[in-house]
Amino acid sequence: MLRYKQVNNTHYWYNPEILSEDVESAFNIDFWNNQDAIIGSAQGRGTTWFVRGVKGDFAIRHYRRGGLLGKLVEDGYLNLGLKRSRSYQELTILQDLSNKGVNVPTPVAARVCQGFASYTADIITGKIAGASDLFTLLGQGRQSNINFHAIGCQIRKMHDAGVNHTDLNIHNILLDDSDTVWIIDFDKCYFSSGDEWKKSNLKRLFRSFEKEAKKGAIQHDSSNLDALLSGYRALSSKG
Repeated sequence: MLRYKQVNNTHYWYNPEILSEDVESAFNIDFWNNQDAIIGSAQGRGTTWFVRGVKGDFAIRHYRRGGLLGKLVEDGYLNLGLKRSRSYQELTILQDLSNKGVNVPTPVAARVCQGFASYTADIITGKIAGASDLFTLLGQGRQSNINFHAIGCQIRKMHDAGVNHTDLNIHNILLDDSDTVWIIDFDKCYFSSGDEWKKSNLKRLFRSFEKEAKKGAIQHDSSNLDALLSGYRALSSKG
Protein backbone atom coordinates (compact mmCIF):
# COMPACT_ATOMS: atom_id res chain seq x y z
CA MET A 1 0.00 0.00 0.00
CA LEU A 2 1.47 3.33 -1.07
CA ARG A 3 1.77 6.15 1.44
CA TYR A 4 1.82 9.86 0.61
CA LYS A 5 4.01 12.58 2.09
CA GLN A 6 4.33 16.28 1.28
CA VAL A 7 7.24 18.51 2.20
CA ASN A 8 6.62 22.07 0.97
CA ASN A 9 6.26 21.77 -2.82
CA THR A 10 7.67 18.25 -2.99
CA HIS A 11 5.36 15.24 -3.03
CA TYR A 12 6.25 11.63 -2.32
CA TRP A 13 4.49 8.29 -2.74
CA TYR A 14 6.24 5.23 -1.34
CA ASN A 15 5.82 1.68 -0.11
CA PRO A 16 7.07 1.52 3.51
CA GLU A 17 7.11 -2.28 3.41
CA ILE A 18 9.87 -2.11 0.80
CA LEU A 19 11.60 1.20 1.53
CA SER A 20 12.98 1.22 5.07
CA GLU A 21 15.01 4.35 4.42
CA ASP A 22 13.55 7.84 4.88
CA VAL A 23 11.82 8.64 1.60
CA GLU A 24 13.32 12.13 1.36
CA SER A 25 16.83 10.76 1.80
CA ALA A 26 16.20 7.93 -0.64
CA PHE A 27 16.07 10.31 -3.60
CA ASN A 28 19.39 11.92 -2.61
CA ILE A 29 22.33 10.15 -4.27
CA ASP A 30 24.70 11.61 -1.66
CA PHE A 31 22.74 9.72 1.00
CA TRP A 32 23.53 6.41 -0.70
CA ASN A 33 27.10 7.42 -1.48
CA ASN A 34 27.77 8.26 2.16
CA GLN A 35 26.69 4.74 3.06
CA ASP A 36 28.83 3.20 0.33
CA ALA A 37 25.58 1.76 -1.03
CA ILE A 38 25.88 2.69 -4.72
CA ILE A 39 26.38 -0.57 -6.61
CA GLY A 40 26.31 0.66 -10.20
CA SER A 41 24.80 2.97 -12.77
CA ALA A 42 23.49 3.00 -16.34
CA GLN A 43 23.45 5.78 -18.89
CA GLY A 44 20.38 6.73 -20.91
CA ARG A 45 18.96 10.22 -21.17
CA GLY A 46 20.53 10.63 -17.75
CA THR A 47 22.09 8.40 -15.14
CA THR A 48 20.10 5.63 -13.50
CA TRP A 49 21.69 4.80 -10.16
CA PHE A 50 21.61 1.35 -8.63
CA VAL A 51 21.77 1.25 -4.84
CA ARG A 52 21.63 -1.36 -2.09
CA GLY A 53 18.91 -0.68 0.46
CA VAL A 54 18.04 -2.47 3.67
CA LYS A 55 15.32 -4.51 1.97
CA GLY A 56 16.69 -4.83 -1.54
CA ASP A 57 18.49 -3.29 -4.49
CA PHE A 58 16.87 -0.27 -6.12
CA ALA A 59 17.09 1.75 -9.33
CA ILE A 60 16.75 5.54 -9.03
CA ARG A 61 15.86 7.48 -12.18
CA HIS A 62 15.31 11.18 -12.84
CA TYR A 63 12.90 11.97 -15.67
CA ARG A 64 14.50 13.80 -18.55
CA ARG A 65 13.11 14.90 -21.88
CA GLY A 66 14.31 13.50 -25.18
CA GLY A 67 14.18 14.78 -28.74
CA LEU A 68 14.38 18.40 -29.83
CA LEU A 69 12.38 19.69 -26.87
CA GLY A 70 14.84 18.01 -24.54
CA LYS A 71 17.58 20.29 -25.85
CA LEU A 72 15.60 23.30 -24.67
CA VAL A 73 13.93 21.95 -21.52
CA GLU A 74 16.04 19.25 -19.89
CA ASP A 75 13.76 17.90 -17.19
CA GLY A 76 10.74 20.16 -16.71
CA TYR A 77 7.18 19.04 -17.50
CA LEU A 78 3.94 21.00 -17.70
CA ASN A 79 2.13 20.82 -14.37
CA LEU A 80 -1.33 19.38 -15.06
CA GLY A 81 -1.86 17.97 -11.56
CA LEU A 82 -0.06 15.47 -9.36
CA LYS A 83 -1.92 12.43 -10.62
CA ARG A 84 -0.96 13.28 -14.20
CA SER A 85 2.74 13.55 -13.37
CA ARG A 86 5.08 11.10 -15.06
CA SER A 87 6.44 9.49 -11.92
CA TYR A 88 3.07 9.08 -10.18
CA GLN A 89 1.52 7.49 -13.25
CA GLU A 90 4.41 5.09 -13.78
CA LEU A 91 4.48 4.09 -10.12
CA THR A 92 0.75 3.38 -10.00
CA ILE A 93 0.87 1.39 -13.24
CA LEU A 94 3.68 -0.74 -11.80
CA GLN A 95 1.67 -1.18 -8.60
CA ASP A 96 -1.38 -2.35 -10.53
CA LEU A 97 0.59 -4.73 -12.73
CA SER A 98 2.44 -6.17 -9.74
CA ASN A 99 -0.86 -6.79 -7.98
CA LYS A 100 -2.09 -8.65 -11.07
CA GLY A 101 0.94 -10.90 -11.31
CA VAL A 102 2.76 -9.28 -14.22
CA ASN A 103 6.55 -9.39 -13.93
CA VAL A 104 7.55 -5.73 -13.74
CA PRO A 105 10.04 -3.81 -11.57
CA THR A 106 8.85 -3.48 -7.98
CA PRO A 107 7.24 -0.05 -7.40
CA VAL A 108 9.10 1.57 -4.51
CA ALA A 109 8.66 5.35 -4.54
CA ALA A 110 7.97 8.41 -6.68
CA ARG A 111 8.74 12.10 -6.21
CA VAL A 112 7.31 15.22 -7.82
CA CYS A 113 8.82 18.66 -7.20
CA GLN A 114 6.23 21.25 -8.23
CA GLY A 115 6.95 24.72 -9.52
CA PHE A 116 4.44 27.34 -10.60
CA ALA A 117 3.69 25.86 -14.03
CA SER A 118 6.07 22.91 -14.26
CA TYR A 119 7.48 20.04 -12.24
CA THR A 120 10.42 17.66 -12.14
CA ALA A 121 10.09 13.99 -11.23
CA ASP A 122 11.98 10.92 -10.04
CA ILE A 123 11.13 7.28 -9.46
CA ILE A 124 12.61 4.41 -7.46
CA THR A 125 11.94 0.83 -8.52
CA GLY A 126 13.34 -2.55 -7.60
CA LYS A 127 16.46 -3.60 -9.50
CA ILE A 128 16.01 -6.85 -11.44
CA ALA A 129 19.03 -8.96 -10.55
CA GLY A 130 21.06 -10.66 -13.26
CA ALA A 131 18.85 -9.46 -16.12
CA SER A 132 19.71 -8.79 -19.77
CA ASP A 133 17.43 -7.35 -22.41
CA LEU A 134 16.37 -9.17 -25.57
CA PHE A 135 18.56 -6.94 -27.70
CA THR A 136 21.68 -8.00 -25.79
CA LEU A 137 20.76 -11.69 -25.72
CA LEU A 138 19.91 -11.82 -29.43
CA GLY A 139 23.06 -9.85 -30.22
CA GLN A 140 25.03 -12.58 -28.47
CA GLY A 141 23.37 -15.22 -30.64
CA ARG A 142 21.47 -16.77 -27.73
CA GLN A 143 18.03 -16.96 -29.34
CA SER A 144 17.81 -20.72 -28.78
CA ASN A 145 17.99 -20.08 -25.02
CA ILE A 146 15.10 -17.58 -25.00
CA ASN A 147 11.57 -18.71 -24.13
CA PHE A 148 9.59 -16.61 -26.60
CA HIS A 149 6.38 -18.37 -25.58
CA ALA A 150 6.84 -17.03 -22.02
CA ILE A 151 7.45 -13.54 -23.42
CA GLY A 152 4.12 -13.70 -25.23
CA CYS A 153 2.40 -14.79 -22.02
CA GLN A 154 3.76 -11.80 -20.07
CA ILE A 155 2.71 -9.34 -22.76
CA ARG A 156 -0.78 -10.86 -22.78
CA LYS A 157 -1.01 -10.56 -18.98
CA MET A 158 -0.02 -6.89 -19.27
CA HIS A 159 -2.66 -6.34 -21.95
CA ASP A 160 -5.32 -8.16 -19.94
CA ALA A 161 -4.53 -5.72 -17.12
CA GLY A 162 -5.41 -2.92 -19.56
CA VAL A 163 -1.95 -1.34 -19.79
CA ASN A 164 -0.93 0.16 -23.12
CA HIS A 165 2.87 -0.03 -23.33
CA THR A 166 3.57 2.72 -25.85
CA ASP A 167 7.24 1.80 -26.31
CA LEU A 168 7.26 -2.00 -26.29
CA ASN A 169 10.50 -3.11 -27.94
CA ILE A 170 13.36 -5.58 -27.51
CA HIS A 171 15.18 -3.22 -25.14
CA ASN A 172 12.25 -3.21 -22.70
CA ILE A 173 11.89 -6.98 -22.29
CA LEU A 174 14.37 -8.63 -19.93
CA LEU A 175 15.28 -12.16 -18.92
CA ASP A 176 16.98 -12.81 -15.60
CA ASP A 177 19.35 -15.62 -14.58
CA SER A 178 16.44 -18.01 -14.09
CA ASP A 179 14.99 -17.09 -17.52
CA THR A 180 12.04 -15.26 -15.95
CA VAL A 181 10.60 -12.66 -18.33
CA TRP A 182 10.24 -9.04 -17.17
CA ILE A 183 8.72 -6.00 -18.88
CA ILE A 184 10.16 -2.57 -18.02
CA ASP A 185 10.00 1.16 -18.82
CA PHE A 186 6.38 2.22 -18.28
CA ASP A 187 7.02 5.95 -18.63
CA LYS A 188 4.23 7.51 -20.75
CA CYS A 189 2.22 4.28 -20.67
CA TYR A 190 -1.42 4.30 -19.65
CA PHE A 191 -4.56 2.25 -19.04
CA SER A 192 -6.73 1.72 -22.08
CA SER A 193 -9.77 -0.22 -23.27
CA GLY A 194 -10.54 -1.93 -26.56
CA ASP A 195 -8.13 -3.99 -28.65
CA GLU A 196 -6.53 -1.88 -31.40
CA TRP A 197 -3.79 -0.59 -29.12
CA LYS A 198 -2.85 -4.19 -28.27
CA LYS A 199 -2.20 -4.90 -31.93
CA SER A 200 -0.21 -1.67 -32.16
CA ASN A 201 1.96 -2.73 -29.19
CA LEU A 202 2.77 -6.06 -30.85
CA LYS A 203 3.48 -4.44 -34.22
CA ARG A 204 5.88 -2.00 -32.56
CA LEU A 205 7.67 -4.88 -30.86
CA PHE A 206 7.93 -6.84 -34.11
CA ARG A 207 9.30 -3.79 -35.92
CA SER A 208 12.05 -3.53 -33.32
CA PHE A 209 13.05 -7.15 -34.07
CA GLU A 210 13.10 -6.43 -37.80
CA LYS A 211 14.94 -3.12 -37.47
CA GLU A 212 17.81 -4.56 -35.44
CA ALA A 213 18.01 -7.71 -37.58
CA LYS A 214 18.34 -5.63 -40.76
CA LYS A 215 21.17 -3.67 -39.14
CA GLY A 216 22.87 -6.96 -38.28
CA ALA A 217 22.77 -6.16 -34.58
CA ILE A 218 20.85 -9.30 -33.62
CA GLN A 219 20.29 -12.87 -34.78
CA HIS A 220 16.60 -13.48 -35.26
CA ASP A 221 14.18 -15.48 -37.40
CA SER A 222 10.41 -15.63 -37.83
CA SER A 223 10.03 -18.69 -35.60
CA ASN A 224 10.76 -16.44 -32.62
CA LEU A 225 7.70 -14.32 -33.35
CA ASP A 226 5.58 -17.40 -34.02
CA ALA A 227 6.46 -18.72 -30.55
CA LEU A 228 5.80 -15.32 -28.98
CA LEU A 229 2.36 -15.11 -30.60
CA SER A 230 1.62 -18.67 -29.52
CA GLY A 231 2.27 -17.69 -25.91
CA TYR A 232 0.21 -14.53 -26.29
CA ARG A 233 -2.76 -16.42 -27.69
CA ALA A 234 -2.48 -19.36 -25.29
CA LEU A 235 -3.19 -17.22 -22.24
CA SER A 236 -6.90 -16.65 -21.87
CA SER A 237 -8.26 -13.30 -20.72
CA LYS A 238 -8.81 -14.97 -17.34
CA GLY A 239 -5.29 -16.31 -17.23
